[in-house]
Amino acid sequence: MKASLFLIILSGLFIMPSLQADDHKETGIRHAVFFKFKDGTTEAETKEIIDAFVALKDKIDGITAFEWGPSESVEGLNDEFTHCFLATFKDKAALEAYLPHAAHQEFVALLKPKLDKVFVFDYTPH
Repeated sequence: MKASLFLIILSGLFIMPSLQADDHKETGIRHAVFFKFKDGTTEAETKEIIDAFVALKDKIDGITAFEWGPSESVEGLNDEFTHCFLATFKDKAALEAYLPHAAHQEFVALLKPKLDKVFVFDYTPH
């Protein structure tokens, strides 16, 4: 049986496993960014962009965590996006301050000529 349908009966009580995400010790707002680079973007250019994105954590206050990785989709539902970046900000105000920040704008200027498409999704974990 699938875990989402599995019921445990304990002392006459029905307990259903939580469908919510794991408990988060880390608070804040998540900023998930997905890139598809233009055809012809070299590995060196991609690395330069990734390194510049990762470096924003040390340049902009309010970013509390950062991780990234290339797509390893086994379902093939990544809509041609090749890279995912997940930044955690201490709060929504920090995310709002990040967008116009000079270091972020410098990064965007480096990225744009090599970017085919982007998808951004911000959320607060529950």
